[in-house]
Amino acid sequence: MKPSLKSGGNSVEMVAFQIGHREFCVDIALVREIKGWMPTTTIPHAPHYILGVVNLRGLVLPVVDLAARLGFPATVPTKRHVIVVVDVEGQVFGLLVDAVSDIFSVTPEMMSVAPEISGEMARSFISAVVSIGDRMIARVVPERMLPERAKGQAA
Repeated sequence: MKPSLKSGGNSVEMVAFQIGHREFCVDIALVREIKGWMPTTTIPHAPHYILGVVNLRGLVLPVVDLAARLGFPATVPTKRHVIVVVDVEGQVFGLLVDAVSDIFSVTPEMMSVAPEISGEMARSFISAVVSIGDRMIARVVPERMLPERAKGQAA
């Protein structure tokens, strides 16, 4: 199931997480689980935002430093960080974030398309901005977090 920005008036459940003082979210339907930080095994010649791989109950999956992927300073992982494991059309991988902060429902009226000022690269990773009270939460597009080559080869 791949929820879209406009879902016919139905609400969509989201998981919010933090990177520094910024909030982001992802559709809960894509979240397989949330794990505490576990050390990764480095992969030679991987992009700078791929921390490495972890073995999650026999499944070897890449872990993306979401901060680095979004253009922020790279994360130095500690026991306080978490890995949000997502499954996008059979592609399972982890997103390293500082903390999971909330689970909430949004309607299409609460979402705005990412603004033009954010730049083409940023808009390719962020599909919308969700307004909840005084909070502005960027909706991440997880399927665009891995390099194109890796998306085609992963099982």
